[in-house]
Amino acid sequence: MASKEPKPIGEVTHYYSAIGVAIVKFKKAVAVGAEVRFKGATTDFEETIKSMQYDHKDISSAKKGQEVGIKVGDKVREGDEIYDAE
Repeated sequence: MASKEPKPIGEVTHYYSAIGVAIVKFKKAVAVGAEVRFKGATTDFEETIKSMQYDHKDISSAKKGQEVGIKVGDKVREGDEIYDAE
């Protein structure tokens, strides 16, 4: 049985390695506490979003189309896609 290919819910637009923060643009509303999966050419890990910032202020959820900073525990790269974790 072929499973439907999951659709990305967002994309990494920038990564600050010194502070371990990914700037992501979500295609749908995503809240803190959501389990997401980062996937790219050399990236593939799941993570629970613990904090999110917009304009240097903590927010509890990102709106569709909003670019936010989220703390990540592993290296991500520009262009990596974000999916809902299974």
